[in-house]
Amino acid sequence: MLKGFLQKISNRYASKWLVLLFDASVVLVTFFFAYLIRFNFKLSFDFEVFIKQLPIVFITALISFLLVGSHKGVVRFTGFKDVVNIIIGANILATILISITYITRKLNSDSFFNLPGSIIYIHLLLNFLFLVGLKFTIKSLYRKIVTEGQIKTHVLIFGAGNSGMITYDAISGDAKSNLEVVGFIDDNQSKVGKKINLLKVHSLKDINEKFIQKLKVDEVIISIQNIEAARLLEITGQLFALKLKVKIVPPVQQWIDGDLSIGQIKEVKIEDLLGREPIEITNPILVDEYQNQVILVTGAAGSIGSEIARKLTNYNFKKLILVDIAESYLYDIQQEFNQKGITNFVAIVGDVRDKIRMNHIFNTHKPKIVFHAAAYKHVPLMENNPYEALSVNVNGTRNIADLSVKHSINKFVFISTDKAVNPTNVMGATKRIAELYVNCLKGKGHTKFITTRFGNVLGSNGSVIPLFKRQIESGGPLTVTHPDITRYFMTISEACQLVLEAATMGNGGEIFVFDMGKSVKIYDLAVNMIILSGLKFPEDIDIKITGLRPGEKIYEELLADGENTKPTYHEKIMIAKSKQLDIETVESKIITLSSVSATSQNLKIVSLMKDIVPEYVSNNSKFEVLDR
Repeated sequence: MLKGFLQKISNRYASKWLVLLFDASVVLVTFFFAYLIRFNFKLSFDFEVFIKQLPIVFITALISFLLVGSHKGVVRFTGFKDVVNIIIGANILATILISITYITRKLNSDSFFNLPGSIIYIHLLLNFLFLVGLKFTIKSLYRKIVTEGQIKTHVLIFGAGNSGMITYDAISGDAKSNLEVVGFIDDNQSKVGKKINLLKVHSLKDINEKFIQKLKVDEVIISIQNIEAARLLEITGQLFALKLKVKIVPPVQQWIDGDLSIGQIKEVKIEDLLGREPIEITNPILVDEYQNQVILVTGAAGSIGSEIARKLTNYNFKKLILVDIAESYLYDIQQEFNQKGITNFVAIVGDVRDKIRMNHIFNTHKPKIVFHAAAYKHVPLMENNPYEALSVNVNGTRNIADLSVKHSINKFVFISTDKAVNPTNVMGATKRIAELYVNCLKGKGHTKFITTRFGNVLGSNGSVIPLFKRQIESGGPLTVTHPDITRYFMTISEACQLVLEAATMGNGGEIFVFDMGKSVKIYDLAVNMIILSGLKFPEDIDIKITGLRPGEKIYEELLADGENTKPTYHEKIMIAKSKQLDIETVESKIITLSSVSATSQNLKIVSLMKDIVPEYVSNNSKFEVLDR
């Protein structure tokens, strides 16, 4: 019952005026102790004079603390800045008392307010001690009350520099946190062995099972800013081997209002090990671009389409139309938006291959911006089903692009892939043909056509990361098709921010590509994911080489033969300078390809694709016969 009462009281904040009154009262108590110390702990001073001095000291304390605003701080969250405020306030108080004493001595040496300098200085020191000490005592009691019964999590902070100290302050300043810092780790040998806030700085090589048992360490928080991916992997590998949980402090740019909170400290993710800086795009023009617009997203239930829709909810659009044939996933995004209180959207089950249905949607909702993300994307499946790849990736794109011209859409943004560059498979070829068709429409009507090319998207449906996670959960092995296979990666958030940026940046006819840094070796990615899971490679989980799948490349490209780039205002975004097209011939060939029937032979369909895209050379595929 007492515990419940204390917790109920602990949830209420003390009035700032109560805090001010408390601080001023403490000053009166320290004033009495200053007298006691000055007179060797004997009540041999003039008590009547002391009583007369108290109101002046009290009023002076109120003025001092009001000037610095120390009473506005929440006592349970007292931190370094609050301590500085208290010290400044105490110094102002001492300065005023000295000034009053000096003036009264000049005017009347027999005045009751004729304080000895020793009392003022003793009083100042006692104020430092009592005011700061009491605040931290109250903070400690509050923390004890709210965390009573919680199991303490003992943590080490990796990095004994500025970021490490900020991390320490964030943890110690959060009264409700069950984290307790028991030490620091640092690579700098000059810091090792020294103490910070009475906590010892250790070397990483000192962290072993005996050390962990001694300090009862549960996890390590890596607080080093701009740490290299290789070094991060090395550290996490060693710590995971000791069965420790590892978390990481985000880059300082992501801190909320410049301050770090415990909630921002997250577990290390595979994105942290990609070896490149996260791509940040902030463009105020986007606000105007989507202001009061009706926006259509095809493939809105997919990884990219749904994230584009989520990003768009940050802007004040008039209406958002979400179209997808996958009704279950579309239902999920619909429920997600409903829970967020988003009302100006509509979810429509529809197939981009059905031009009559799509035309009805355009007529009914009259969109002005279209993001076309609907596509079949799985390379091995499409290699065996070229007609389906053609019908969605080419014909579906043609339908939406043609309707965009017909209905005078302002901008049509096409989501392409790096697999469209010098394609070696059916899926990549169909996406390249769709790029070409979109390019053929440049200048036809009012619509501006813009294309964006992505690398692989981390965590998207069917991507390698979820596959590896499932394989790790089932005990392995992880399957990699070739030991040297590499891929470019970006996060879903980065990919979709690029789409929105491209829509703003594009004037029509451009193909935007990303500077995605170095490509990542899939074999290394598999090893990293095993380590991140706290397992050992190859002792716990091994990697099996399965051989390249039909149509699969060892490495991907972002530019086709004959393409180079020109820069944009953002250093990470470039425009591919494509070679000139014979638009009439290309468009005629695409229309011929689009007219093939579902009963057509696969060789015939792929042969027509290769005629349109001469650089399409099949790899590890039955369609290699067409290249001979």
